[in-house]
Amino acid sequence: MASLFDSSASPECLLLDPGAGIGTLSAAFLDRCVSGELSFRRISIDAFEIDDRLQPHLLRTLESFRPHVYCDATVRGTDFIETAVSALTDDLFMRPLPRYTHAILNPPYKKMRSDSAHRSALRRVGIETVNLYSAFVALSLALLEDQGQLVAIIPRSFCNGPYYRPFRDFILARAAITHMHLFHARDKAFRDDKVLQENIIIKLERGVRQQSVTVSVSTDDSFEDLCSQTIPFSQVVFPHDPERFIHVPSTFNDSPLTQAATLTATLADLGVSVSTGPIVDFRMRQHLLQMPSSNAAPLLYPGHFSGESFEWPKKDFRKPNAITMNEDTTRWLYPKGFYTVVRRFSSKEEKRRIVASVVNPAAFPAAEWLGFENHLNVFHVQKHGLPEDMAYGLAAFLNTRALDDYFRSFNGHTQVNATDLRQLRYPSNLLLTRLGKWARRHPLAEPEQIDEKVKAITA
Repeated sequence: MASLFDSSASPECLLLDPGAGIGTLSAAFLDRCVSGELSFRRISIDAFEIDDRLQPHLLRTLESFRPHVYCDATVRGTDFIETAVSALTDDLFMRPLPRYTHAILNPPYKKMRSDSAHRSALRRVGIETVNLYSAFVALSLALLEDQGQLVAIIPRSFCNGPYYRPFRDFILARAAITHMHLFHARDKAFRDDKVLQENIIIKLERGVRQQSVTVSVSTDDSFEDLCSQTIPFSQVVFPHDPERFIHVPSTFNDSPLTQAATLTATLADLGVSVSTGPIVDFRMRQHLLQMPSSNAAPLLYPGHFSGESFEWPKKDFRKPNAITMNEDTTRWLYPKGFYTVVRRFSSKEEKRRIVASVVNPAAFPAAEWLGFENHLNVFHVQKHGLPEDMAYGLAAFLNTRALDDYFRSFNGHTQVNATDLRQLRYPSNLLLTRLGKWARRHPLAEPEQIDEKVKAITA
């Protein structure tokens, strides 16, 4: 992280380290100053650490550099969010903070309630976000002077999804992304933490023109297999993307999906919608049945689907196979038909992040309605089934390696959300129908054959 900072023309460095812990990141920055890689006439550090048990260790870390570089260190035991907001709003009762030239941070990770004091404080300075880590980054960026540099290690959850859209807008309006580093292995780089999503190191420069972005990847924190490439910013944030998803390619091979001119259709263009399965089983426990019976609808879970195979009802299944039809449940059911479904939960270690299957109504000869559990995403047409060829064409397209590579570039957590699926671009109705006809004729096609067919159709 410290190596990402460039030499500055400024003779003075004002370094911000919010959530400093025992000072590891500041020490790494100062090591570069001691070695002469970064040269300043004077260095001032503001290190925020609210845990008073860590503050003495933090102060010792920073003071150990005094014999080597001229460093003036201040350890602040106040709440960083409250202090930063007061400084940015010119609170007369708060000692002002300087404009920093550099910021380095490993911020805390914790969700904030919409009615919390922190959320209210952040709104006073135009920051709308849902997690402490993004709040720390936004405030640190707001406290930087123009051409100031910020390096942070944070979860990738901000790269996509509606909740972080205001945060993405905030940083992209004020800074250029100049470098992003991705760790391939969640369980090696952060083995001491139970990390459920990927983490990245990101470098921002405030008030400078956005140009190309350096993207580097390594398996873990040894960086033994580090490789990097500079790519156009238009491949990081697509120019016409209203959600402003941030893409971090995990490989440097050009994905056919980013090149194919035929992938222009949105789901709305196709007349198709995707929704999260509406049945939350623990809320409807009294209506669930282990095995189907009369006056019950099939209830489908991800466990009913395995690759291209489908089994319902499943004996000895730990989940129910059916849901009783009554006035409390029928509004959550879909008419029997062809549907494409995608599992909502997967991790980057799995062979495929997006796993799509087709629901064939022939599997339910006695049923008129179907229930979809909340861990499935369902493609439908106004809550009715899809045309048969369209259902098979969508599943084939969603299961391709190219789409998997593309999806991994902006999704680093364990969920495949309906919002993410809406964000994708798809082949036209005609091409999906053609693909579906082929998929139906080749039910046992290998994944490589499907990839080649999709590539040929969308070329």
